[in-house]
Amino acid sequence: MTTQPYQPLLLRILHGLNGLFLIAAILTALWTYDTYDGRWGRIPLPSVREIEGIHGTFGLYTLLIFPAFVLYSFHRGHKRLIQPDSFAKLAQVGKPIWWYTLNRFTNTFALVALTFALFSGKMMDEQWLPKGELNHGWYYAHLIAWVIMVMAIALHLLMNAKVGGAPLLLSMLNWQFRDKDSPTFWFAHFSNWWLSFRQGSKSNWFRSMSTLMVLELVILISLAAAWIVPLFN
Repeated sequence: MTTQPYQPLLLRILHGLNGLFLIAAILTALWTYDTYDGRWGRIPLPSVREIEGIHGTFGLYTLLIFPAFVLYSFHRGHKRLIQPDSFAKLAQVGKPIWWYTLNRFTNTFALVALTFALFSGKMMDEQWLPKGELNHGWYYAHLIAWVIMVMAIALHLLMNAKVGGAPLLLSMLNWQFRDKDSPTFWFAHFSNWWLSFRQGSKSNWFRSMSTLMVLELVILISLAAAWIVPLFN
């Protein structure tokens, strides 16, 4: 019998909420395209004029949850993302480490893809599609982001199934948690992390910046810009 791996409770909550809202946003995005566009094919879905607003609501929920998930992923969960030696390990084709490395790449790719989807969505005007304005650059960018996001989720699931099988996938749905993982300790953990971050030397921080740290910074800046840029349009 295969032992089910343990996943931190906070990871399961953030991953679950983010995934739930994201899947809902993806499905309602397809429905929105089917209702207002359909130039590259349609699905016989009922026409719902309010569907764009519903899609936007799920997109907004995802945008609100995602920054916390990003911070967790790049700090507590950084071992699940690309590592300094990841490209070198790709040379070991077919070996277990090769599959684990591909899994780290797909996890990282999913974070970047979602950032692109959220940013491009926030750059859109909710009146474009109801008015029949289908040729805006940001609308095309958001359509491309939808395709990339679907691919990213598929790869994410396939790679996790490959390296961990059903036990790994099901472990994200297990709500049991260890005593040390109790929510009562979350604030203390966050306070300790924030204190160590503030006490760290900024000069040393910049000297030790890795690709992963740069990527985290780019994603967080992009998410902040997604809120700020529309205010000037």
